[in-house]
Amino acid sequence: MQSLEPVRQRALAALKNAFVADALAMPVHWYYNPMDIVREFPDGITRFEAAPAFHPSSIMSLHSTRQGGRQHAQGAGAKREIVGDVILKGKRQHWGQSNRHYHHGMEAGQNTLNAHCARVLIRALAVNAGRYDKDRFIADYIDFMTADSPRHPDTYAESYHRGFFANLEQGKPAHQCGAVTHDTASIGGLVTIAPLVFSESLQGIPLKTVQEHCVEHLMLTHPDKSLAAVCRSYVSLLDDLSNSHDFSEARELLADCVRSSMGINLPALVKSSRCVFDVIGGRFSPACFISGSWPAVLYLGYRYLENPRQGLTANA
Repeated sequence: MQSLEPVRQRALAALKNAFVADALAMPVHWYYNPMDIVREFPDGITRFEAAPAFHPSSIMSLHSTRQGGRQHAQGAGAKREIVGDVILKGKRQHWGQSNRHYHHGMEAGQNTLNAHCARVLIRALAVNAGRYDKDRFIADYIDFMTADSPRHPDTYAESYHRGFFANLEQGKPAHQCGAVTHDTASIGGLVTIAPLVFSESLQGIPLKTVQEHCVEHLMLTHPDKSLAAVCRSYVSLLDDLSNSHDFSEARELLADCVRSSMGINLPALVKSSRCVFDVIGGRFSPACFISGSWPAVLYLGYRYLENPRQGLTANA
């Protein structure tokens, strides 16, 4: 019987590097113009940096503090603010200011809210012998997000968080609070998936069952069929990569995944691109929408397979 220790070590390394990648990219999240990054960080992102005070393309001031998505007119008697009253307590004042950084005040090396939510799931799995319990997770998620003393340093919450708690405030059952907005199908929905994949795979749970559990988990916060399809591909890819034997096999797995899920010839794309910006910001949008972000992630994984440090800085 093949030892699970190499797979366990890969899973541990993957999770650690996910938090590293999040903290590394944090200061330039939502910088859509690469030259804005160069102006702020002339040498690029090569180490952990604090969030700059000024964000050149921030539109946080346009985002709704009462629900997911953008602001719209509120009628008389509108209910309390989601941002400030329910979640992100003490952070509401930062949302109405132009060019305020989404992660205002965060220090070098700190993780964003979404990464902290992955930790919420990891802790829920840890106290339950690695078994997934959606009731436990959703209760822990609500408790974490609504704590009077913030348990994370972030200033921003994506649409899915705001939409979820807007629905919860309206009295909907917690398992039905996932909101549908213009950006429900976004890469942020996959942030908490990897811990669940690794936990169940290491217990010998069949891949199909792991996929079902991951989609069930995804639907709690991101109810979208197209994102669910990507989630299944992502789960399968993580499982395959965890058990791959060498770089050559891993590269083939990445190419097969993007071909089957997006119809893209990844080796040809890498060969034809002069630099990352030809692909990310060129062919694919650098925004969070899954149609561009999913192939972009696979492109980076393929291009920098043998140089993960360079891949992390390129991603940032």
